[in-house]
Amino acid sequence: MPRFSARVLVSLRPSVLDPAGEATRAAAARLGVEGVTRLRIGKAVEVELEAPDAASARERLELLSDRLFANPVIEDWSLELADSAPEA
Repeated sequence: MPRFSARVLVSLRPSVLDPAGEATRAAAARLGVEGVTRLRIGKAVEVELEAPDAASARERLELLSDRLFANPVIEDWSLELADSAPEA
């Protein structure tokens, strides 16, 4: 069965405050890194899964992203899907 690799990028919605991002932005300034006007922290989820085809893989990954990886109330997500190299 084909294997697919995916990366799901999860980020806070623009309207949601990001205390960790603000603390990191302030720390960057204390380190002498000037000019950082906005910093938001998200997460990347890397997944490999077997599926009969790309459409089926995408459907499964969208379900996982909507219900498991991201909180739909405060987070958005985007999906990058690629075929994995065949097994040797």
